[in-house]
Amino acid sequence: MNNADTNNISDVVQIFTDGACKGNPGIGGWGALMQYNGKTRKLYGGVRLTTNNRMELLAVIRALEALKRPCKVHLHTDSTYVQKGISEWIHLWKKQNWRTSNKKEVKNNDLWKQLDQLAQPHQIEWLWVRGHSGHEGNEQADKLANQGVESIIDE
Repeated sequence: MNNADTNNISDVVQIFTDGACKGNPGIGGWGALMQYNGKTRKLYGGVRLTTNNRMELLAVIRALEALKRPCKVHLHTDSTYVQKGISEWIHLWKKQNWRTSNKKEVKNNDLWKQLDQLAQPHQIEWLWVRGHSGHEGNEQADKLANQGVESIIDE
């Protein structure tokens, strides 16, 4: 994405995602805060038995599923697993038929494949932010992920 693409920030969908897990594996939740053109949408959900990495991925997947057309996106995550996985590691995984350099099957490849497909129509800038450091969008995504956990606990 070049500078001309990002000059008008209102043309960009800002997405903040986070995952949470009580125990790893354990009860998990995911959250996504989406902002576009002065509007905000909050998404969250939970899973009874999962891992933190799966929740981080699911947060991004659910946010991208919510987009109704191809968009320019700034996607903010505090997960280096997600940020590096989608922007660096995935290319080699795909070339190696979803195997790591150690010839082992890529963990969570069902979600990585889904994320790869969902990302295709969009221009996404994958941005890492430090978690729990006062970054407003990340803090809100964290709260949503924890709401996802609570939604399972309260069932």
